[in-house]
Amino acid sequence: MVEPSNDDFFHGLTAFTRFEGVTDSANYRPLPDDWLIAVADIVSSTKAIAAGRYKSVNMAGASVISAILNALDKGDYPFVFGGDGALVAIPPSGEIRVRQALATVRTWVTEELQLELRTALVPMSAIRSEGLDVMVARFSPSDHVSYAMFFGGGTSWAEKQMKAGHFIVEAAAPQARPDLTGLSCRWNPIKAHNGEIVSIIAVPCDIGNSAKFQLLVADIIAISREESRDGHPVPVEGPTPALIFEGTDMEARALASPARRWQQKLAIAGQIALVCILDKFGLRIPGFDAKIYRSDLAANSDFRKFDDGLKMTIDVDTVRLSRIEARLRQAEADGVCRYGLHRQESALMTCFVPTPLMRDHMHFIDGASGGYAMAAMAMRGKKPPEFAAGA
Repeated sequence: MVEPSNDDFFHGLTAFTRFEGVTDSANYRPLPDDWLIAVADIVSSTKAIAAGRYKSVNMAGASVISAILNALDKGDYPFVFGGDGALVAIPPSGEIRVRQALATVRTWVTEELQLELRTALVPMSAIRSEGLDVMVARFSPSDHVSYAMFFGGGTSWAEKQMKAGHFIVEAAAPQARPDLTGLSCRWNPIKAHNGEIVSIIAVPCDIGNSAKFQLLVADIIAISREESRDGHPVPVEGPTPALIFEGTDMEARALASPARRWQQKLAIAGQIALVCILDKFGLRIPGFDAKIYRSDLAANSDFRKFDDGLKMTIDVDTVRLSRIEARLRQAEADGVCRYGLHRQESALMTCFVPTPLMRDHMHFIDGASGGYAMAAMAMRGKKPPEFAAGA
């Protein structure tokens, strides 16, 4: 079988619709040899989270995806959101534009969010020369969006290389700005309704021997499926829109120059108010139904993913959480995996909405008080950070 090597690689993958499919190697295809991996994360994200800046950290991670997809004309490319960072696989035709997007988003994060963003662009040739790979699958949680799943060890290696200072994309000149159209953070934290919001990371100890790890992943998914809606942290009717100063301010910083920032904040407030009114009274405007939009928020969310390991932010009760943790603990003792787990009261949603009039808006879920970054820190505290996510 000849693998596609053009810009339509990801679009050409057949999607699977049940998350259990992440353990089926038949769903994955190797990324073309001439593609590249854009990777980014926040330096010292756990310190920022400890200072209460988890919204800023999540916004910075999502801004990488927004900047790259906008630079590539909102094309269909595989990516994953990691809470305090992100990864996007890109074709060679987009390399110049993506380098510029990474450079400018790095400057924007520094100047507007007062965080330090690392960025790198790693060629697949370098990954495969190490005997690793990047295998990609396409998972569709709804009829309107799909997310990429990755395995093969290549994305973890790319992240390690970035942290070691290799393949770095330096920041652009001061005041350079990426196109962050569609990036938003205007939703209330989403309270747990089953028990606790739990962010879980589990990575294999030996990538070359994945059968036992695949069984572990299948077991964790099976336990979470016993919970209502598979432990989905977002209510089926969607979250409640709210005028949150911090989120509104960050969104305005993403979309407007300082001179126009107050006008942008007023526009955001007006949009939120309109959605609230339409939703409350069951009203519609041409091309937009608030209730459908809110239900799509839940259906289109990425609360489960696979990126050289399992990542989940789920809402589970005490009994199921105990079973999940016991299974992970046993797998770690058996040398099958390393894991980190972080409990919190709420989940947080950061969004990329190309246009609210279409149903392909994407929503990135993390724990509201550290989530994946804190789970990764717990994992790093046990063993050397060979596959740690974020730093």
